[in-house]
Amino acid sequence: MTDAATVTSEVTDSPGKEPREEREPLLRISDLAIDYRTGRRRWTPAVRGAGLHVAPGEFVSLVGESGSGKTTLVQGALGLLPISARIRAGSIAYSGVDVTGWNDRRMALVRGNYVGFIPQDPNTSLNPVKRIGQQVIEAVRFNDPDAGDAARHREAALESLRTAGLKDAERVFQQYPHELSGGMKQRALIAIALAGKPKIIVADEPTSALDVTVQKVILDHLVGLREELGIGILLVTHDLGVALDRSDRILVMQDGEIVEEGPVGQVLESATNDYTRRLLDAAPARHIGRLEPTSGARPVPAAASAVLEARALTKTYHLRGRGRQRELRALDATGLVVRKGTTHAIVGESGAGKSTLASILAGFTSADSGTVHVGDRELTGLRRGQLREIRRDLQFVFQNPFTSLDPRFTVSKIIAEPLVAFGSVTGKRERTARVVELLKAVALDESYLHRLPSQLSGGQRQRVAIARALALRPEILVLDEAVSSLDVSVQAQILQLLVDLQAEFGLSYVFVTHDLGVVRLISDDVTVMKDGAVVETGPVEQVFRSPRHEYTRELLEAIPGARLAPAGAN
Repeated sequence: MTDAATVTSEVTDSPGKEPREEREPLLRISDLAIDYRTGRRRWTPAVRGAGLHVAPGEFVSLVGESGSGKTTLVQGALGLLPISARIRAGSIAYSGVDVTGWNDRRMALVRGNYVGFIPQDPNTSLNPVKRIGQQVIEAVRFNDPDAGDAARHREAALESLRTAGLKDAERVFQQYPHELSGGMKQRALIAIALAGKPKIIVADEPTSALDVTVQKVILDHLVGLREELGIGILLVTHDLGVALDRSDRILVMQDGEIVEEGPVGQVLESATNDYTRRLLDAAPARHIGRLEPTSGARPVPAAASAVLEARALTKTYHLRGRGRQRELRALDATGLVVRKGTTHAIVGESGAGKSTLASILAGFTSADSGTVHVGDRELTGLRRGQLREIRRDLQFVFQNPFTSLDPRFTVSKIIAEPLVAFGSVTGKRERTARVVELLKAVALDESYLHRLPSQLSGGQRQRVAIARALALRPEILVLDEAVSSLDVSVQAQILQLLVDLQAEFGLSYVFVTHDLGVVRLISDDVTVMKDGAVVETGPVEQVFRSPRHEYTRELLEAIPGARLAPAGAN
């Protein structure tokens, strides 16, 4: 018997024997401890005494924030740990077969034939120079090299694509990854995971990079696979709302340990761990209405004047490919009005045009037609020097705090950069005092002055980015998905910070996001965009309670965490 057959027969059921999964879970991790090498002879614990199990047809979610150890735990279970890591104690078993310590060759067969893995980012997990069909065929061949000729391999790959929810499988089979939407790429990864006909699927943050409606479709499909094929599913996520919506059981991980475990209802109603309760409380769906400043109520005049106004903006991009040129209408007669001292959210899925609109509002991109006014000044068509003066009053906060800060600069230099560029504060002592003042405004202290971005957490980096944006005392901040890459508790802190800063300095925000749950927390007005056009706009309470457009209703229905909402919340 070949080694491949030996491994497969060990993990899967042997003919004539009682099926092992009737007696054992598909996956059982017991008292697992994993360390990372952090010095020549030093090991730092990343996972401590963790255990979980997944039964046939069960949907289990492992929830935790960045650095909690959940990805390390999954990598250990799949035999994908880097060489700098070691399993110090504990065991990993599939259907009762202990695979702890198996080498990569044997574990590769387990990963192919028994457990399917769906990685996080479809943009980096698919080979950009190979057609989708070829990549699925490679998975078919690896998992069953004796399946037959090329025609049978092709049919098996098409079957996997159809099972993954791709209706036009023949067309997708011939396409490259860049020709597919994010949701279709994620379905292609599901097809690859299904190619070996696994008994359990491990999905590591499979929807974190997707729009809320696409996320709903992917999660619905995973639930469908569980029900139709009896597959066990282990979902790894930082989004407690997603986990509560879909799971049979939930495990919460913090600092390398499982701190809470139980059925969804039990965790939701009677969580015993403080960290779990903090995650529940930080979820956007847990709150009704807008966040209030910690200093007290925030009065907003009903007839506040317009501080930023866009009228009939159009923008068309000319794309080249395969010898022909085509046009993409990014904005189609789009407009909005931002009232002084309020937050105006722009929402929509990827490709809706919201980031293009934000870029034009900030003067980074020029529109083909239409106008933008900042107060009584027209921004459209201004020369660079004139734009520079307007940027004193209008600043931009980018989406990713890990790429928007220069890694070579200290926090002090990053925040002081606009002060130097505009000559606002000339003396070094005065400049340092202003930087310290800005740090305090974003709830950081002087100890951060000489740190580099690499020495900060994601939330601390975003606070520094906001402090930099506030350096010139602007009236308007444009925030492009400024909290979408942050953990839920850090996200809650940044949102509260923005509300407090608005109350203290009278700021006006343009808040670009695809998350309507966040919109409810921070916004006064909302503009919903689809395919470059505005489909609905108005006060948040009105749009949420009585949406007029079908697309707005779809976005609202797709918000995860409905079970987190307090009784009576809409």
